[in-house]
Amino acid sequence: MSEHGGQPPRGRGTGENPTNRFERLAVLADSDAQLLECETISPRTQFFRDSSKSVIAYNSSPDVGFTVSLNPYRGCEHGCIYCYARPTHEYIGFSAGLDFETRIMVKEDAPDLLRKEMSKKNWVPQTVAIGGVTDPYQPAERKFKLTRRCLEVFHEFKNPATVITKNHLVTRDIDVLSTMAKENLAAVFVSITTLRPDLTQIMEPRTSVPKLRLAIVEKLARAKIPVGVMVAPVIPGLTDEEIPSILKAAADAGAITAGYVPVRLPFGVKELFEQWLTDHMPDRKDKILPDPRGGGEDPCGVGDSFTFPLRTSRRCLRCFPTRRGVVATARLALPVCTSHQGQRVLGPSPRVRRIPR
Repeated sequence: MSEHGGQPPRGRGTGENPTNRFERLAVLADSDAQLLECETISPRTQFFRDSSKSVIAYNSSPDVGFTVSLNPYRGCEHGCIYCYARPTHEYIGFSAGLDFETRIMVKEDAPDLLRKEMSKKNWVPQTVAIGGVTDPYQPAERKFKLTRRCLEVFHEFKNPATVITKNHLVTRDIDVLSTMAKENLAAVFVSITTLRPDLTQIMEPRTSVPKLRLAIVEKLARAKIPVGVMVAPVIPGLTDEEIPSILKAAADAGAITAGYVPVRLPFGVKELFEQWLTDHMPDRKDKILPDPRGGGEDPCGVGDSFTFPLRTSRRCLRCFPTRRGVVATARLALPVCTSHQGQRVLGPSPRVRRIPR
């Protein structure tokens, strides 16, 4: 169901608000209704207080690259059309479509809840992934500064944390991150899907353009903060051909590690993505949609992901396979590959078990 005549509002990933899969009732727009001009304007972002009593999430899934995570926000104003987190908004009564981009839940108590959690006697120090679901540096962070305050708590407790983002706003917190990095407590991963700004504009409408994402890498590297790049998601038939150029640009900017994750389209995201292709590139729709993984019948599955060092010998690219995701494996001990140019990388040691092919 489109609320804006088929085309997404300016600056939004989608104009659709599909029915919540947990709801029995649906609201349908009357195509014959004459709407007032004020009712057709691009919806403003609304912020709601999230009264969660805990802020640390745990998982044991082999398909998720980390065990412990923290997300200060639910929903994401970046509006990436492919975002696998969209269906999580249905758990709180919203839609995975436009609602996900315009109705943001803010965990105002996140820093206090984090401090309370890490003050417990049974807390085991471990790397926490910030932003495993929604981007911790989305536009809301400029106002609420929850991610920055959480980083300060992590530093206070000397607990390592990694950040994954696609927003240049992360450079605002270089002071905190560099201080943590000096104690081997921080690493940042920048998500770069494409180097084409025209594609970014329609696929990830409120994210930083590719040029600025590479600038993030350069600035963090200059500040001696361990920084890597996630080529994620890789969309076969649309962005896969850019992988070599993205890796080269990332390495030139100062990234020391990189990883990739194939696109996955769970639940309603598949329909949203299909409509987006119809709107923006109908000529490539049939090439992209049949199976983003290049085989099988389920385009919504989760593919393996790997991380590997940059600026090393070709053989080194096979030395550091990880357990499905660069974020989880970002051990901040920075193990050394003694066999191949002594390249220091974020990730597990070469003794890690390889993923069966």
